[in-house]
Amino acid sequence: MTDFRFCFVASRADIATSACERLERRYGSHDPHDADVIVALGGDGFMLQTLHATEGLDAPVYGMNRGTVGFLMNQFSEEDLPERIAEAEVAAIHPLRMKALDTAGDTHTALAINEVSLLRMGPQAAKLKIGVDGRERMAELVCDGALVSTPAGSTAYNYSAHGPILPIGADILALTAISAYRPRRWRGALLPSHTTVRFDVLEHEKRGVAAVADSQEVRDVVRVEIHSEPAVTHRLMFDPGHGLEERLIREQFV
Repeated sequence: MTDFRFCFVASRADIATSACERLERRYGSHDPHDADVIVALGGDGFMLQTLHATEGLDAPVYGMNRGTVGFLMNQFSEEDLPERIAEAEVAAIHPLRMKALDTAGDTHTALAINEVSLLRMGPQAAKLKIGVDGRERMAELVCDGALVSTPAGSTAYNYSAHGPILPIGADILALTAISAYRPRRWRGALLPSHTTVRFDVLEHEKRGVAAVADSQEVRDVVRVEIHSEPAVTHRLMFDPGHGLEERLIREQFV
């Protein structure tokens, strides 16, 4: 099949919007609810926005890099788009679900495709208690923060924090410390994907912590629970030989 109905979406960058206009003139554009494929033009941040915005649709997302990094994107070209889509590989990924309780007693929920991170808000280090599936695993972690990452997000913030790169098909989550002070040099843990991780913020009155699910921030949290959400599936399309599995392997040999 090469007769696809496309929906083109673009970031606000001029290079992305101008590319979107040219592609719409060439291939036409449909409402996202009627499209066979969502084509996202931008960088990785815009791809995450697009995946969140289209999570209730059947159409997969094919990204073309008109941004900076482009780890989740394909190379940009205006030529042969229907043929590239017809030959593309599809990767199915599940996000994390964050449930955060703040100091006002309000509960916030959000989905994260890459990671959920807890970050100190002020000059003092955060103090976190870590529980896994209802069992306390670390009574006190003194740190700048900590995060839980999916395999798809393991090369992003997780990798910058010296966390492991996870194979895309692995049923594993990475729990990674950010600048751990005590226990010194603790790097984190690998956990089954069905695990529920709970962070309790100790001394939250003077050691404020924010929780961030991808780009959605909740400030002054006192408790955060994180688990994989298998009920939600995002489908990304990649050119043959350049899928997520290959990219994650290649990233380890740079």
